[in-house]
Amino acid sequence: MSEHREESNATQQLPLDTNPLKLAELLDRGCKLFEEVESTQDAADCSSVQVKVRRGIHLLEEASRMVKELQLFSGNEDLEEIATSDLKFLLLPALLGALTVKLSGQSGRSEKLQTARTYYMDFLKRCQDYKISQFELPKSAGEEPEDQNSSVLQSGPGSSDLVAMAAQRNIKIERYRQKKELEARLAEMQRAVDSGQADDEVSREFYVLSVRRWVGICLEEIQSVDMEVLILKARNFQGREAHEKPPRPARAPMKNFILTKTAAQAQVFGPGYPSLPTMTVDEWYEEHQKHGALPDQGIARRPEQEEEEEEEEEKTDHDEDEESLHKARSWDDWKDTHRRGYGNRQNMG
Repeated sequence: MSEHREESNATQQLPLDTNPLKLAELLDRGCKLFEEVESTQDAADCSSVQVKVRRGIHLLEEASRMVKELQLFSGNEDLEEIATSDLKFLLLPALLGALTVKLSGQSGRSEKLQTARTYYMDFLKRCQDYKISQFELPKSAGEEPEDQNSSVLQSGPGSSDLVAMAAQRNIKIERYRQKKELEARLAEMQRAVDSGQADDEVSREFYVLSVRRWVGICLEEIQSVDMEVLILKARNFQGREAHEKPPRPARAPMKNFILTKTAAQAQVFGPGYPSLPTMTVDEWYEEHQKHGALPDQGIARRPEQEEEEEEEEEKTDHDEDEESLHKARSWDDWKDTHRRGYGNRQNMG
């Protein structure tokens, strides 16, 4: 509800155009708003930034509607058949996807990501039809049963996963290199095109290079979108599982009792107050033995342990017997050499 209120407030802040804009003006203003959003230092969910994002989406959607009505592009024509002034309109789906991703708000985030992915895929399919750049079209979510990143996150990297990750890394490095080369060439031609001094050949090359640059951007953005969708699904699944998990049944508290030495003592003296039951030591032992709560209950003695204890006991008895025998022999020897009463000096005569 708060997000819809924010959207309505942002829509009310959008400046209304009194005169309808031409197709080229719609694209130029949409591109300008996108550049402002990209270069701003404000937070992405700032109200002023979101106003520009929604305004840019509105302008680019209107431009896409006009392109469809004018039928500027067709799957039956080649790239050479497109007019130089119309090449820049190929960027409309890519710009729409880039702005849709920047829409803030957690509610409906998955739908926004899917919409942005649809824009990116539409742009890539059109570029592939015109053979603007050589690349492999990403698979749709329905065609890919399990995302590669999800398999790595869930089961850990195996040998095949490491090979796939290495291949993906090489592809990213190559795309980054091509991107830097395209940006350098575009920066050289940008001034000539903006000043109007560039001829048709330079302008055409500039627009084609711009489209190729966005091909690499869209491929990277689709990977980011798929990863974020995967994270959102995992988060929703964990939240739903925690919500549906039945609570653990509460453990019944133990009743209070008092230990007495004998049953007679319990009957005669009682606990001191009649609200608590009494229990003898034998009753307490039997009760815990029944529930298996005694410390040594259920622990079988090992045969080796029994043999060791028996040997130790026999050894102790044998040592005691030898010591007793030695004492008896010593006493007999002493009596043979000493008469009775020897050493008793108390009754001296």
